[in-house]
Amino acid sequence: MYYLPLLFKLHAELNKRVAKNLILFLGDGMSITTLAATRSYLGQKYGHYGEEIKLSFEVFPFTGLAKTYCVNSNVADSACSGTAYLSGVKANIGTVGLSAAVQHGDCKSQKDGLHSVTGLMDWAQKAAKATGLVTTTRVTHATPAAAYAHSADRKWEADVDLKDTQCDDIAKQLVRGRVGSNIDIVLGGGRNNFLPTKYKDDQGYAGRRKDGANLIEEWIKAKNSLKKSPLFVYNKKQLLEIDDKKYNSVLGLFSADHMPYHLDSPDDYPTLTEMTTKAIKMLSSNDNGFFLFVEGGKIDMAHHETKARKALDETAEFAKAVEAALKMVDPLNTLIVVTSDHSHTMTYSGYNKRGSDILGLSRSNGTDKLPYTTLSYANGPGYKIPNNSQRHNLLLDNLKHVNYTYPSLVPLYRETHGGEDVAVFAKGPWSHLFSGNYEQNFIPHAIAYAACIGPGLTLCNSDFTT
Repeated sequence: MYYLPLLFKLHAELNKRVAKNLILFLGDGMSITTLAATRSYLGQKYGHYGEEIKLSFEVFPFTGLAKTYCVNSNVADSACSGTAYLSGVKANIGTVGLSAAVQHGDCKSQKDGLHSVTGLMDWAQKAAKATGLVTTTRVTHATPAAAYAHSADRKWEADVDLKDTQCDDIAKQLVRGRVGSNIDIVLGGGRNNFLPTKYKDDQGYAGRRKDGANLIEEWIKAKNSLKKSPLFVYNKKQLLEIDDKKYNSVLGLFSADHMPYHLDSPDDYPTLTEMTTKAIKMLSSNDNGFFLFVEGGKIDMAHHETKARKALDETAEFAKAVEAALKMVDPLNTLIVVTSDHSHTMTYSGYNKRGSDILGLSRSNGTDKLPYTTLSYANGPGYKIPNNSQRHNLLLDNLKHVNYTYPSLVPLYRETHGGEDVAVFAKGPWSHLFSGNYEQNFIPHAIAYAACIGPGLTLCNSDFTT
């Protein structure tokens, strides 16, 4: 049945409807190498060789490649890249929601607001759509922050992180900012950035805020003043038991810091799939549709630690969330775009037999007669110190350990990002716009065109409909 994909393409009709609903899935650090390795990781779990399977979004009809560099850096971080694919403007490394006129750490330029940029979250709200944000990181981390905040430094997540208190921190912008305060569903980690130092949360962790503000209480009061029905939740049980008919605004902060890796996660933490499906269910009640931004953020963190097993598992969890979303929406009126912000330095090499353990050793040794792993990194904490001028013998290591740090060539405390293009997958109205190779900041403009939102060229204000 090798010809079936050809038949599907031959008979496929381009969907040129207006996109009522929009979902942007972002696998942080999800390089093309990560995708290829995850196929084997996931496929072998279910008795396949692995290489031949496709992740849920790899069956989407249209794919492309996005160039990820930032204005002043050939390799992107999650802040400048987030600004690109959420607002449509390329930025300087380390900055969020600001044009490249603002240099990293420039509080004065952040405060004057002349160079602030908004994007999909703002455009959707102005079109009276419901909006949501889901992440496995802190909700104030660089990637989610790019959806609603303007910060000259991605690290200014709470007031304690700023030397110059004239600038608003990112948590404050989520609660008090024009865009942040109007997001209907916010689910992720980072609870301590919203609580004062004197306050301990339900897990016993103290807050980080020195200004004394309890932003969770403030969020509830602000939503009530807008005639919303708000609810704050902090564990899986509370999230899953939300009465969708009673509440229409939810702030879920399930961890003091980032949420745990899936392989480490206790039962009282919701999965990315559970957060995504709850968000879609609640946002779907809006007659004007919705925009939902979903980040699988722990892929990136595992790569930074050269913990390849966790990186692949987080990618598999991300694919599950996409699959769950597909079952809940109408593909005729819902545009789903899946992409990444940047790559990593993990490589996939050797000439192993089909079905070999992707997380194991290559079938052959190096010229030094010592083994090497199929997956390795160009740099990072997995550097193995030579023994008597010989490369470390990996047969002495426990590659099955969940926290095993895979070998890296150059010793660094944290592995770096990579600079190559990332894949983009699209399904739904105007998904054919996402084929080819383009700048990363093209993505939100194409989404906005399909949905008739934003101040730029859209389906509803152009003649390019045939």
